[in-house]
Amino acid sequence: MTAVTLADVAARAQVSPATVSRVLNGNYPVAAATRERVLRAVDDLDYVLNGPASALAAATSDLVGILVNDIADPFFGIMAGAVQSEIGGPGGRAGGERMAVVCNTGGSPERELTYLTLLQRQRAAAVVLTGGAIEDAAHAAAIAGKLRRLSEAGTRVVLCGRPPSPDTDAVALTFDNRGGGRQLTEHLLGLGHRRVGYIAGPEERTTTRHRLEGHRAALAARGIPDDPALTVHGPYDRRSGYDATAELLRRAPDLTAVVAANDTVALGACAALRDKGLRIPDDVSVAGFDDLPFSIDAVPALTTVRLPLHEAGARAGRIAMGKEKAPPGGVATVHGELMVRGSTAGPR
Repeated sequence: MTAVTLADVAARAQVSPATVSRVLNGNYPVAAATRERVLRAVDDLDYVLNGPASALAAATSDLVGILVNDIADPFFGIMAGAVQSEIGGPGGRAGGERMAVVCNTGGSPERELTYLTLLQRQRAAAVVLTGGAIEDAAHAAAIAGKLRRLSEAGTRVVLCGRPPSPDTDAVALTFDNRGGGRQLTEHLLGLGHRRVGYIAGPEERTTTRHRLEGHRAALAARGIPDDPALTVHGPYDRRSGYDATAELLRRAPDLTAVVAANDTVALGACAALRDKGLRIPDDVSVAGFDDLPFSIDAVPALTTVRLPLHEAGARAGRIAMGKEKAPPGGVATVHGELMVRGSTAGPR
């Protein structure tokens, strides 16, 4: 079977080959009716654009990379889905459509760098990095170098829920994790709690440090000493919440409240408390973070900090596609909202 050529599409659409090229490359204005006729001919003939050659000619490709730590975690899934919802439309090749590739790093610094290298080789139109950064000076320098090279090659880079990367052109939509962490602990202290356990995330993550700093700031404001025995670190998963709560109860049987690194960890904490015969919130209050979809359906519903994950992801997608201007200075802070529900009450 003879391969369909650009000339075949042009003949079918009754336009010149140059017009077909302009429509598919998205690099020149074409009348809407003409564009529609060309795209219909492309579909009818099942014409396939030579992606690599087109990318070389146009400096960037139709590819948009979205880096996540764990696609199975709703925190990342919501943001990735929102980014993808904004990457279509006029402007790219093949009629404006782009292909999103979700790169699951698994929390590995090496995989993060590898994916950025691969996306650079593919001349990605845009790259969106979601979630917290790894706190390691050498890795931060390596990431900054990758981001600079991507930007120099014409790739738009957006950090979503991640601190800014100095000396790069990356736009940062950063979450106010410190403020949210402080709000949660202030809420519990306001209810009379003084023995508050904290289940933190991995120590090397910026999100972990910022949320913990907010918690400690709330304690300090009330003149309550920070007891290292009341903080346990672990992964951002349910098992970590369960095991850490059991450890906190061993260290501090008089515990009256637990603040979890995120809502998934909080569910594990709730399960551990129930297995110990403790009632929530009658015996121990529990608070989470992020307001993931299941939080309101937990029994009792979780008090948490709602981060606008979908809105932040969608905005990151629009900025990556040039549909929305970058914020002044290339950085915007996204604030959370305290959601007080049935899992917190005064100490008994």
